[in-house]
Amino acid sequence: MDVFEAACTVLAVREYRDDPIPEDLDRRMVEAARLTGSSQNGQPWHFVVVTDREQLRRVTTAVPHGKYGADAALAIIVAVERTNRFGLSDASRAIQSMILTAWSEGVGSNWTGFTGMDQVRSILDIPEEYDVVVVVPFGYPAGRLRKGRKRRKPLSEVVSGDRFGQPL
Repeated sequence: MDVFEAACTVLAVREYRDDPIPEDLDRRMVEAARLTGSSQNGQPWHFVVVTDREQLRRVTTAVPHGKYGADAALAIIVAVERTNRFGLSDASRAIQSMILTAWSEGVGSNWTGFTGMDQVRSILDIPEEYDVVVVVPFGYPAGRLRKGRKRRKPLSEVVSGDRFGQPL
């Protein structure tokens, strides 16, 4: 699957099969994140890959609205340096790189968390100088997905040319 197809068809996945993700794919996912551009090349992130079933359950249970992640094959926790003013932006770019890399191989995911992640930090022994941004569970989708079946606003409502409100 090429990048454009992955970007156009990726869907949030909240139910996972019990199949493991090949180790080379989880490595490629974090490698894609690591190689993502960051402001001033600050690379203010740290990624924690959780595959241990009990640890995965503990982490995902600590995330409001993320408990379904306990059924995933793994989760990647993204933390950023608190003092880096571009950390959230850079982390978001890295997260999308992981999600698209996984999706191109048939692995689904969903962003969970964003605020109130101090318990996750504690479980994973992440230092205080980092904010936990997200827990992203990854796994093969349990059901058949209809890739690309999205209800989105028309392009003309969200894109302008040269000036806001000018048709592209």
